[in-house]
Amino acid sequence: MSFKLGMGRVRIDEICRLCGVEAVIYGNDDIFVSGIDTDSRNIGPEDIFVAVKGERYDGADFASSAVLSGATCVISTRPPEKAEELGRSFAYIESADPVETLSVLARNYKQSRSIKTVAVTGSVGKTTTKEMIASVLATRYNVGKTAGNLNTDIGLSLTVLGFDASVDTAVLEMGMSGLGEIERLSLIARPDYGVITNIGTSHIEYLKTRENIAKAKTEIVAGMSDDGVLVVLGDEPLLRPIREQRKNTVSVAIYSNDAEYRAENIVNKDLHTEFDLVHGNVRIAGIKLPVIGLHHVYGALFACAIGERFGLTEEELRRGLSEFKNAAMRQSITDVCGITVIDASYNASPESMRASLSVLCEIADAKNARKFALLGDMCELGDETRPQHEKLGEFAASLNLDGLITFGIASVCTADSAQKNGMAADKIISEINPSAAEECARKLSAVLKKGDVLLVKASRAMAAEKVIAYLKEHGVRN
Repeated sequence: MSFKLGMGRVRIDEICRLCGVEAVIYGNDDIFVSGIDTDSRNIGPEDIFVAVKGERYDGADFASSAVLSGATCVISTRPPEKAEELGRSFAYIESADPVETLSVLARNYKQSRSIKTVAVTGSVGKTTTKEMIASVLATRYNVGKTAGNLNTDIGLSLTVLGFDASVDTAVLEMGMSGLGEIERLSLIARPDYGVITNIGTSHIEYLKTRENIAKAKTEIVAGMSDDGVLVVLGDEPLLRPIREQRKNTVSVAIYSNDAEYRAENIVNKDLHTEFDLVHGNVRIAGIKLPVIGLHHVYGALFACAIGERFGLTEEELRRGLSEFKNAAMRQSITDVCGITVIDASYNASPESMRASLSVLCEIADAKNARKFALLGDMCELGDETRPQHEKLGEFAASLNLDGLITFGIASVCTADSAQKNGMAADKIISEINPSAAEECARKLSAVLKKGDVLLVKASRAMAAEKVIAYLKEHGVRN
């Protein structure tokens, strides 16, 4: 199914106006559109097909198929093959760069609307922070937000084009793998507020240094006006230059005393967290989050900083945070056959691995339960792959885990390092095969018992969620 246009069913003339182009009409010129997609397999009646050229395919090759599936507009580098013989009425918009045309369409559509926009980027915690900000703002506003991980130029454009007339506030996630990408996204979204959650080591394979990662993340200001407010992590030294050089920049922190928003008296209780928010001379005591972990407190601080600038009351801030729900596979906690499973299988970086392992220990210790971690490879670390996996193993060894299960070539380093740093060999299972998630699950099912706590975490390519699916289907043997 395609993405439905928030503007509703409109004539092709409106699309051309927003794109600043003219279309070639085949057949009847009474053409309407109501949806859009870049995948020809999702195309249906009255959809716009954006023919994106990828590394292994060219969407233009599927343009005729899209028209036969009902597309009434094609944005492509060339017309559909045998366009005049397809027997359908449709518009063809020629574009040397269909993704850029899609971006222009999204940018101009958004500028035609009065939508206050918050953009969120950072090495880790983008999705969680986006969801927390959206939850807080939703106590008063009609919020549109990035669905899932649609945080590229294509995903962001499709998200924006899906905002209907009821949306008055947007929270958009911005991802990247190289320099210049967030700048491009910011220029599409034109955010009123920006958030940089942190500077980690994700994508260091491409950017080589954390300094370059910081440079890439600060591109978020490219589409902001000088009056736009940027909120950054005050505990990150690499973000201090932008704090000092750019006006209308504020910070949040747990450790730094000079941040505008600070969290104090942080306490984990059962499966929730409480903390005091300190902002200037104001203290809001006992804010409750339905999740645990310091990384969630950071997300809440960003949400409070943004929420206050939207005029939210203390009651609205509290309510919005209390109603926060984690996205699927992003540290969601479920019961699987009597095992408490922390599903953080969506992705992994050195920073998020350590945060999730800390959460595992907090939950298990609170339950007086055994604790197990199934960890897969962390990808896109380049030259840092081996040292970062070794550091992870050293950290895991310090946690007194009852079991460590690793899978993937790089994760062999995690297992070896854990053993070298004192973890008993009989508590470690290591599979070198990066596709061994189900094999690990089978071995896990033989050692897990009801009441245990299990963390499942790996980079997206490892498909670690298969472990949880296996346990749900087969259960545990003890």
